Amino acid sequence: LPLSVSGIIVGSFYAMSQAIFNWNIVFFALTTTLGLQILSNFANDYGDGVKGTDNQDRVGPMRGLQSGLITPKQMMRAMIIKEDYLIYSLTFFFLGVIAIASAIRYTIGNTAYGYRGYGDIFVFVFFGLVSTLGIYFMFAKELDYILLLAATSIGFLSVGVLNLNNMRDEESDRKVKKNTLVVKIGGAKAKKYHNFLIIGAMILMVLFAILKNFQFDQYLFLIAYVPLIMHLKRVNAIKNPKLLDPELKKLALSTFLLSVLLALGLIYFFSDIIVQIYYAIFK
Repeated sequence: LPLSVSGIIVGSFYAMSQAIFNWNIVFFALTTTLGLQILSNFANDYGDGVKGTDNQDRVGPMRGLQSGLITPKQMMRAMIIKEDYLIYSLTFFFLGVIAIASAIRYTIGNTAYGYRGYGDIFVFVFFGLVSTLGIYFMFAKELDYILLLAATSIGFLSVGVLNLNNMRDEESDRKVKKNTLVVKIGGAKAKKYHNFLIIGAMILMVLFAILKNFQFDQYLFLIAYVPLIMHLKRVNAIKNPKLLDPELKKLALSTFLLSVLLALGLIYFFSDIIVQIYYAIFK
């Protein structure tokens, strides 16, 4: 859930830095994004459950269908309720329909794209480009192509979480013929791909800051690079893919931290915050 709102935060505060902002848009965008993420989780639980992908070989936390706590019929009912709610709340109706369809089709159906190695593309598009650029467009009614750098950075980090998940599950996915990108290219190349995603994301975010003429104290987001670099070190050192599981949460939270710190840098100089705190205490 923190990962899913990272792009919304960056795009919204980028608009705020240009004095174009509306809390109503932020509220409905966050509601929609969180709803889509929950819908996607429901759909993945259902799709992998009925296909038998979630079995005794699964490494991550036990899902609803897998544990027997919820039936396929109950999960399908929950998905339908969530979809109806989202349709009423989406501002970009066309994008909303595609997003809902993508959330459901990741693991459900004979042509589920998550089973064919296309999950990375959809995560990049929706978690990165649509999330960040889409929310900004709703404020400004135009696109700012420099923001594409930040959107791509968030997209890369989001794909990194999916890639970690797929590296962790490579063995079990291969058994059930879930042909993720990791299954197709192998674990060794997947690690190189992961390094490209994380390092590329960090470079693009710095480039975004340079092109926006950030002052020294606006580079507060660099603090988030510490857990990202530590994450890369751990991933590269891990030999057993099953030990990658804790890194999913760490990378997702690091991405969220990066988006929050960047957002603060867009609307405040850090030195201004210090001055405001000083006057609030000693005035």
